[in-house]
Amino acid sequence: MSVPLSRNRDYRLLWVSQALSGAGFNASMIAFPLLVLAVTGSPAMTGLVLGVGAIAQVVVGLPGGALVDRWNRKRMMLVAEGAQALAVASLVLALWLDIVGVPHMVAVAAAMGVCNALFGPAEDAALARIVPPGQLSTAVAMNSARGSVGQLSGTTVGGFLFAIGRLVPFAFNVVTHTLSFVALLFVRVPHTPVARQPGHHLGKEMVEGLRWVWRQRHVRVTAMCAVSLNFFFSAYYVVIIVLATERGVSSGEIGVMVAMLGVGGIVGALLAPYLHRGITPYVSVIGVFWGLAALIPVAVAIDSGYVMGGLFFLMALLPPTANTTISTYQLLLTPDGLRGRLTGVMGMVSGVSAAAGPVFGGLLVQEVSGTGAVLLIAAAIAVIAVIATCSPTMRTFPRDESVAIDRSEPQTTKGRQ
Repeated sequence: MSVPLSRNRDYRLLWVSQALSGAGFNASMIAFPLLVLAVTGSPAMTGLVLGVGAIAQVVVGLPGGALVDRWNRKRMMLVAEGAQALAVASLVLALWLDIVGVPHMVAVAAAMGVCNALFGPAEDAALARIVPPGQLSTAVAMNSARGSVGQLSGTTVGGFLFAIGRLVPFAFNVVTHTLSFVALLFVRVPHTPVARQPGHHLGKEMVEGLRWVWRQRHVRVTAMCAVSLNFFFSAYYVVIIVLATERGVSSGEIGVMVAMLGVGGIVGALLAPYLHRGITPYVSVIGVFWGLAALIPVAVAIDSGYVMGGLFFLMALLPPTANTTISTYQLLLTPDGLRGRLTGVMGMVSGVSAAAGPVFGGLLVQEVSGTGAVLLIAAAIAVIAVIATCSPTMRTFPRDESVAIDRSEPQTTKGRQ
């Protein structure tokens, strides 16, 4: 009989470690553009540094997932966590010595992106070994809450720490990643023997992961839903910021507005395990699209950052349940030897859409009015909602308990867990 998730020592250690590192990472990500502007005075250089980090995470996602399926996942997490701490520590030292330059900041941003691209698939693959199948949906939801907590606390703390000193938020990041590294040392991840096959190399294993995702009908369709949602909502986020600025909303109100998105994500993640058990996967996924299609146009009539924050709160409530449904199904369905590649593929496609969305939103708001951009995005999401609602694949999306998987299934990739 499995112990409750709250008493699962290894899961608790993993959760706490990533809550710490998430807070440090988000504090750095708020401070990074402020640092680049302070050092160079160039908005273009700010975009370059942040863009390099995002691009590195997308580019490394697919090969990173394949490497996760080759290597010991706990060691992979430790290496990624430790390397990120060292990279940021080098920036702290350079700031202390007053010798920091753009190439150094670019290198640190790239290192952070690479480490995140390696850690994510390793953690997701390890999670399915640490947590019993019946508790996996709750663990996925709690991880989502952890991400929202880290984002909310990190972004709040980061600006305050930067005001104290340029190196302070980055020193905070080093401390949190070091503590996370120590906690991860005590996490026990069950090992799985992996059958070696001659002639396999990284390229073939990456292709194998792509083929797996494409051949699984429900995985393929839900991936397309996630990509389209990420794209249009990230575009909407940019449009709303521009619209709020045009309407004279203060920076303080905009800060509250953004914070409420995080608060809604936390509340939604806490509700997700209960909603996940109470409603069908079909309803949970299409409910997000219809909910956003109904809520997004409301922004046209709002000229208060506080009221817009309430709207953001409502928008953030439902996605964690859909994410829990989709992620749990994918992890249960996928053989252990392919879980790293599954997460790598999903991270790559969602990263591309999340990066392209703001660009699209910026271009859209330049070509049409802010109000017109909001309505166009709402119409696009409504079209996707109709397609998802009519999709036979979505209508037959199975519940967790109907997903058959042999956790000791023989594997086809090199290396071992």
